[in-house]
This record gives sequence, structure tokens and C-alpha cells, in this order.
Amino acid sequence: MKVYFDNAATTPILPEVIKEMAELMNQEFGNPSSIHSSGRSARAQIEKARKIIANGLNSSIGEIFFTSSATESNNTALRQAVNSLGVKHIISSPTEHPCVINTILDLHKTKGIRSTQLTINEKGEISLDELKEHLENSTEKTLVSLMWGNNEIGTIHPIAEVSLLCKEYGALLHCDAVQVLGKFPIDLEATHIDYLSGTAHKLYGPKGSAFLYIKGDSLIPPFITGGSQERNMRAGTENIYGIVGLAKAFELSLERMEERRTQIEIVRNYMKERLASQFPTCTFNGVQEGDFLYHILSVCFPYSPKNEMLIYNLDIKEIAASTGSACSSGTDKGSHVLEAIKPHNKAITIRFSFSFKNTKQEVDYVVNTLSEVLEV
Repeated sequence: MKVYFDNAATTPILPEVIKEMAELMNQEFGNPSSIHSSGRSARAQIEKARKIIANGLNSSIGEIFFTSSATESNNTALRQAVNSLGVKHIISSPTEHPCVINTILDLHKTKGIRSTQLTINEKGEISLDELKEHLENSTEKTLVSLMWGNNEIGTIHPIAEVSLLCKEYGALLHCDAVQVLGKFPIDLEATHIDYLSGTAHKLYGPKGSAFLYIKGDSLIPPFITGGSQERNMRAGTENIYGIVGLAKAFELSLERMEERRTQIEIVRNYMKERLASQFPTCTFNGVQEGDFLYHILSVCFPYSPKNEMLIYNLDIKEIAASTGSACSSGTDKGSHVLEAIKPHNKAITIRFSFSFKNTKQEVDYVVNTLSEVLEV
């Protein structure tokens, strides 16, 4: 049996999305910047997609800009807020995505910005009181950058409350919403966020297509310069097919959000129960009650020579899972998220992440395989 339990890294493209993109590839080839009918027709497809994204987020159409990836979106927001809006202080957490952590580190080295990392507990949660204290004491123009939901352990930051604090103290708020998009409702009219990023390939769409929401009163200049595409916000001919695929995938995720959540939670809960029963010494990372990313299950197995090569043994059995985020896999460094929540812990951690297509039968196969590998 082949099992794919690494949906937090990327998801398969849905047939409906492929169909939408393929039909467009057969019908539209014009450059969206051209003024003739072929160009105007291509432009109309992009604007239709923009409207779908904006409506789904309850934002203005003029606040959505398409990019190539969430990494580009995050870089654009962080770097241009520093370069053009006078941000001198960025408050973040040690469990952010590498594209945020490394960008802030670079801005500290090259631009001299002050960087503050919030303290987190063993579940990866921040303290709103600590954030408030930092905002109160910050004398410089400040930006807070926090991901909505953690891609490794599933802990959700209280973005609504963070938003209120940022608004109270006049700080900008940047949010990487990649793992939350399409899984939880997002209302940008109700929640004051200045910059928010999302990407298609985490919600059953194509890779290479993403967006950046920029609040109307927090405008920044383009990060990539050249032509006047994306209303002068991002130069370069638009990826029409990827943009349409992103919009279709997002549209489907909104329509089927509760149905998918129910299916995913059934499988996740079943796996958690089976693992706890079969491996009594295993533990689970992150928040496990209330609000958390229900498609992620991060599991710790006590260290032993038997489980040192666990992820590779699973791969041999055609089981796809992860030791951490996809962006840190394959490196000599361990997970910065796990190091932050459980310093010096030698346990072997596997992140299983689910889609609505996964089944209990797949869970049984994975748990039975783990039992064989660990000789339980």
C-alpha cells in the first residue's frame, strides 16, 4: 500500500483544478498585458481569480496581489515594510517558517533592524502579555510577524487578539496563513491584518502560485521591479494558469471546508488513538485541545537505535511522512521548531499530516508498519 501522510508539505492537485487549468491552457495564451482581445481575455481570467480570493477573505479586490510563492509574499511584506515604511523593530517567534526567520535575520544584518523573539511554551504558544509588554516598550516603528498556524506541530497563534494589540499600539501585522488558508474561515474585514500570505499547493492546487494581501492603508512598493504587472506591485508576466488553479482550489476549499474537516479529523483522531494504544511511551507535540491545525499530528517516539532511521524505513514501505517541515528536511540541522519547544530532546519526531482523501485503512497500515520497524 502506498500512503501519503505529508499534506502539510504539499497536497495533490484536485481533478477539478487540473481540468480548469487544462481548459484554460487550450483556450488562452495571450499576454495579460497586451491590449488586444487575446490579452484582454487573459487579463479577465486573472481578475476573475482575484475576485474569488478577495471574496473568500472578505477583502477588497485591490488588496490581493499574485506572486510565485508564499516565500516571495513573506519576503515582499517584510523587506518592503523595512525599506519603505520605516520599520526598525520586528517582533516574531522562534517557531516561524524559515522564510520568515531567515529574512528577519538578514534584515537585522543588512539593515540593522532590531529583532525580538517572543518566548514560547512547550506547546509552541506565545504569551499575549509578553507581546503587549514589547509593544508598549518599543519606541521604533514596529512590525509583528506571526504565522497563523504552525506547519510542524499544528499550534495556532491567537491572531485575532494579536491583531487588536497591534492596532492599539500602532504596529503593523504580517501573517503567514499558509496552513490555515482553506481550513479555517478568514475574515480580513473583522481581523486587522496588514499583510497576509497564502499559497495554492497547500490546498490541492498547483505549485508556483500564491498571493499577498496588502491592506489598503499599508501599501508598500514592489519587491520585484520591471513592468507594471499586478498594478505595479509585482513585475513579470503573470502565471495565468497557476493563478486560475489557485482560485479554483481556494473556491473548492471554502465550499467543502466543514466536510473536509470532518473527514480529516476522523482519520487524525483514529491515528492518534492507535498510536497511543500501540506505543504507550509516545507523546504528541503542540496543542491537542481547542483550536489547532487538525490536519497535523506531530508524534515523538523515545530515542533508541531502532527508530534512528524511522522515516527512511517508512519510505521503504511507501509511506510518506516527515521529520519536520519540508523546508528543513534533507539538511543536517534538526527542526528549529522542535528545538524551540523541547530543547535538547533526543526523541525521534514524525509529522503525519492528512488530507480529506486519507482513510482509516491507511492509518492501520502505517501503525502496523511502525510496529514492525520498532519491533513492538
